[in-house]
Amino acid sequence: MSRADFHQEHAARATAEAQRLYARRNEMGTRWLPWVATELYSLSPTEYAAMVRRALEQLASESPET
Repeated sequence: MSRADFHQEHAARATAEAQRLYARRNEMGTRWLPWVATELYSLSPTEYAAMVRRALEQLASESPET
């Protein structure tokens, strides 16, 4: 499977996962960053984890809180 195929197949799931993680940000406060790092580390394959990380970065850049 090519990288583009992998991305296309998993993009919606990665975005949903990022939204789930990001939704816990206010609730967890200062504990969120270590928690989300652990969550990302547990995802596999690494290409998928990278997709979720990029989606989280996008959410954070769009957030009025930052």
